[in-house]
Amino acid sequence: MKKIIIKTPEQIDGIRKSSKLAGQSLEYITEFVKEGVSTEYLNEKIEAYIRQNGAIPATLGYSGYPKSCCISVNEVVCHGIPSENTILKNGDILNIDVTTILNGYFGDTSKMYTIGEISPLALELIEVTRHSMDLGIQQVKPGNQFGNIGFAISKYVKSKGFSVVYEYCGHGVGVEFHEEPQVDHAARRNTGSFMQPGMTFTIEPMINQGRPGTVVDKTDKWTARTVDKKLSAQFEHTILVTETGFEVLTDVMGDY
Repeated sequence: MKKIIIKTPEQIDGIRKSSKLAGQSLEYITEFVKEGVSTEYLNEKIEAYIRQNGAIPATLGYSGYPKSCCISVNEVVCHGIPSENTILKNGDILNIDVTTILNGYFGDTSKMYTIGEISPLALELIEVTRHSMDLGIQQVKPGNQFGNIGFAISKYVKSKGFSVVYEYCGHGVGVEFHEEPQVDHAARRNTGSFMQPGMTFTIEPMINQGRPGTVVDKTDKWTARTVDKKLSAQFEHTILVTETGFEVLTDVMGDY
């Protein structure tokens, strides 16, 4: 099993800059996310923004993935492929997931967007998902175990009547796209590796309205949907373990 990479100050600085750009990409695209636009249009805007800022999109060509970001609409849990045929309509909810490579360093983040007037249930799902990520982030500190992130997330989500996707998880990130550790969003208390200063990883809970299972599209081999076609939501940040707690590297809005 690969070891968790403890980043050097130089690496942390590079990861911080890439993460900031990833976060800024999600803020940049906000004004373009509206009824009647295609997800491919958003993909092109995001790619242009990333390249204009001296970086490249990490997803483009990654294991054959064809686009510069993932855009997952309604029942799509993750890895939705942008398309000219996917047109946003009133009531839709969507996740946009961006990973940047800036000077060789990776930053990874995603957030939810809404189109027009969404249902009360969709709004509640989004709010619960965002808060579950926050609860996971609050567990980040030196000496704590990674399982406590998933324990905090799953306990809260279940109390709200939703389910945690267990087939996809957070991951180490920074000098590679996907590193150790695996960060589960449903886990037993006081399990897993111990956090140390200099570790960087994502917390990215995917929360379903109905059952937790997913099914991958047999045609494109990427798009993961809920098994019952009910809604799914996700938020994601790249986190650094500091000497005293955490730093949310992809937070560009000052939420933390």
